[in-house]
Amino acid sequence: MGWEALGKWGEDVARVERLAGGAANDVWSVRLNGRLAVGRLGARSDADLAWETGLMQHLNRAGLTVPVPIPTADGRLFAGGVVVMTYLDGGPPATQNDWRRVGDTLRELHRLTRGWPQRPGWRSSTDLLHAKTGTKVDLGAMPAEAVARCRAAWARLAGRPTCVVHGNPHNPGNVRVTADRVALIDWDEAHVDVPDLDLVLPGNAAGLERGALDVAAQAFGSMGGRRLLGRRVRRRAARRGSSDRRARLRTDFQRLRLVAVLVVHANDPPACAPRARRITAWQGRHDPP
Repeated sequence: MGWEALGKWGEDVARVERLAGGAANDVWSVRLNGRLAVGRLGARSDADLAWETGLMQHLNRAGLTVPVPIPTADGRLFAGGVVVMTYLDGGPPATQNDWRRVGDTLRELHRLTRGWPQRPGWRSSTDLLHAKTGTKVDLGAMPAEAVARCRAAWARLAGRPTCVVHGNPHNPGNVRVTADRVALIDWDEAHVDVPDLDLVLPGNAAGLERGALDVAAQAFGSMGGRRLLGRRVRRRAARRGSSDRRARLRTDFQRLRLVAVLVVHANDPPACAPRARRITAWQGRHDPP
């Protein structure tokens, strides 16, 4: 079922305009009973969507500003891969003080979700010290040396407490700031992991100590590498098809180049900061430089 599932929310519902920023989903503004909302269509399992929508309800009840799932006419929080959520206004963080407020909001998220169960099918950074696959993860697609370097970065997080992490709050497009609140949107990367991974913010706005920041930045760089690889391979396969040998060879070369940059950045950030910044800016929007 596709967008026809939107009918489960009643008769007075319609898509209005496609929204930017959905890397793994088709996201639209929706008019529901005369009010603006957001609709998202994806391929996640019911168990995955139940985890995410349940989390949003929990955070909303606890006072965090998040997109709240709007039930269907018969009370379900999703149907046919479609989720409809409240619309949140505001703009991206514009100042260092805005980013400090983002850091405070993330720490509250982490406090509210200690002991939360893992998202179905997902792996934390320390799980990947032994596991090879999970949602959006296939370490078998990476060179062995790159996997070893990434695991070395993740090993420094072993034994730390875990909670829900947003997964991509460093992207300004995933934050909505107003004068009186900070909202986190696009929870597609959310899962259970070490909280410091969320706190590698511009200008160290979360105020991590130097040692903690270095460990978190290296581990986050490695997590970003495995996500970008999987995303890029899937996009190229969809565009060109697996039978195009030249496309496959070109993809393999670009994958190796991307892994090399990300792994070097994870282990020696200053040596490759300009290149890493361009790769970070590319996430989900354009081909890498």
